[in-house]
Amino acid sequence: MGQVLGQFCINVSDLERSIGFWEGVCGLPVRSRTEIPTALEAVLQADAGGARIQLAQQLEQTGPIDMGTAMWKLYLNTDDCAGLYDKCIAAGCESVSPPAQLDRWPVTVAFIKDFDGYLIELIEYHQGTPPLVPDPGSVTTGRAASPARPV
Repeated sequence: MGQVLGQFCINVSDLERSIGFWEGVCGLPVRSRTEIPTALEAVLQADAGGARIQLAQQLEQTGPIDMGTAMWKLYLNTDDCAGLYDKCIAAGCESVSPPAQLDRWPVTVAFIKDFDGYLIELIEYHQGTPPLVPDPGSVTTGRAASPARPV
């Protein structure tokens, strides 16, 4: 029996604004949309595959998302941490920490908060993407990648 962690679902206060960020700024295309009586939903996934993110706007919720204490951050692998960070800030995201190369690991990371307050770590690997982690460079350079499966 095999398992794969396939999808995360987060609540958002404005589905279209969130799609504009995740698709328009971060480059994750919408794969499907669903309307159910209580929520509007969209699933996004990179062309290179990897986990999907589902955005859900609860129709009866008003006001900001309650972050609580259970979730810490989302990771977004990139082949250009500084460039993506700049795009996120230009789109109106909050800067938490600008791009910095870490001494402990061969990576550059930056932190931003999206419009709903989700902490997102932008991470660029400098010595190749670790095994089993989708390579974001394959999207822009044409390197082989596992195809995204339809939702």
